[in-house]
Amino acid sequence: MVKIGVLALQGAVREHVKSLEAPNTEVVIIKRVEQLDDLDGLVFPGGESTTMRRLVNKYGFFQPLRDFAEAGKPIFGTCAGLILMAEKIEGSDEEGHLQLMDMKVERNAFGRQRESFETTLVIDQVADDVEAVFIRAPLISEAGEAVDILAEYEGEIVAAKQNHLLACSFHPELTDDARLHQFFVKMVKEAKETRPAPETARPV
Repeated sequence: MVKIGVLALQGAVREHVKSLEAPNTEVVIIKRVEQLDDLDGLVFPGGESTTMRRLVNKYGFFQPLRDFAEAGKPIFGTCAGLILMAEKIEGSDEEGHLQLMDMKVERNAFGRQRESFETTLVIDQVADDVEAVFIRAPLISEAGEAVDILAEYEGEIVAAKQNHLLACSFHPELTDDARLHQFFVKMVKEAKETRPAPETARPV
């Protein structure tokens, strides 16, 4: 059994919960920092990245989220969640928000709300016909050597993986196609199997 959380600061939280449902998988909505302790994996939904960062700070999630990733526990960021995970942001002199993945991202790269669109993507390790919804979507403008590029749209990187971290530009939760979420569930299960068991106190 694995336990996966969906960070409920912003975004389509319940749609992510539905897409993550799988055998031997418990999915919970995360609103408090202490809930992170029991999780095996975590999803960052879409929303507005600057607002999400402000809420992460306001509710004390910043360092606990970095610690979560450093412990080898998988994280999946979608749309604004991808921006939250990036090392750098295009056009900004400041560093990225959580700086979890070795990549640079460009905000609103595919236009504003009215330029939203749906398409089918070839996603490496997942499927050749994954449905994707792009809404004010960012893109990955640069990816480090440790980053595996999973999908491109018109030559631009829109999905990537770095060890136990997964990110995409689009909203997979807004379709009935749960295969990318189920790929993440598999990542969580594999990570839990290989992660060292926590040390327990020795009896006196």
